[in-house]
Amino acid sequence: MPVFKTPFNGYSVKFSPFYESRLAVATAQNFGILGNGRLHVLSLPPAPSSPLTELISFDTADGIYDLAWSESHDSLLIAAVADGSVKLYDTALPPTQNPLRSLQEHTREVHSVDYNPTRRDSFITASWDDTIKLWTLDRPASIRTFKEHAYCVYSAAWNPRHTDVFASASGDCTVRIWDVREPGSTMIIPGHDFEILCCDWNKYDDCIIATASVDKSIKVWDVRSFRGPLSYVL
Repeated sequence: MPVFKTPFNGYSVKFSPFYESRLAVATAQNFGILGNGRLHVLSLPPAPSSPLTELISFDTADGIYDLAWSESHDSLLIAAVADGSVKLYDTALPPTQNPLRSLQEHTREVHSVDYNPTRRDSFITASWDDTIKLWTLDRPASIRTFKEHAYCVYSAAWNPRHTDVFASASGDCTVRIWDVREPGSTMIIPGHDFEILCCDWNKYDDCIIATASVDKSIKVWDVRSFRGPLSYVL
């Protein structure tokens, strides 16, 4: 089993969509409460008994909570940082030439980032400032801010088949479904009694979404069961 020991606590790990043996790891010192962060890019070894090889790493002054690989550029990484910034890295360039950009619009920790798998020119970030922001690589500022949640947004995930649809999970105990073409969320799922920390779509059935909560439960939902906000079927 290949192993790589990071100096900080691991928060997120993602395989590259271009190279089957490449992955990136987001880490934060002191469990992300206080301290620095580091983004590692690793390569799987040819033999299972060999250790993972570090290709490059990038240091940050604050912890990194999440990362996403670009779906259109094989060397581009996006990091969600505890100082409220969203940083863009090019793994083909040395650390001294990175980050390429540091986008500072969120007012609190950025906890999640997800790259659009179908449009491939946009990504979303979710923050403890209760908002989700939509970005594209060719603009220095966000395109739109989504603000309906009443507490921290811990996770946001694009629908795997519908280009304009994503879901967000929040500490306000709800999951919201959004369509970027609409002025507000299109569905509210009040599915847990405590904070919802994570959500994800089923890549084989684009109507199925799973949520994980502080209440120690994991629930799976079929959005076709909903007839409007606040009505749901377990």
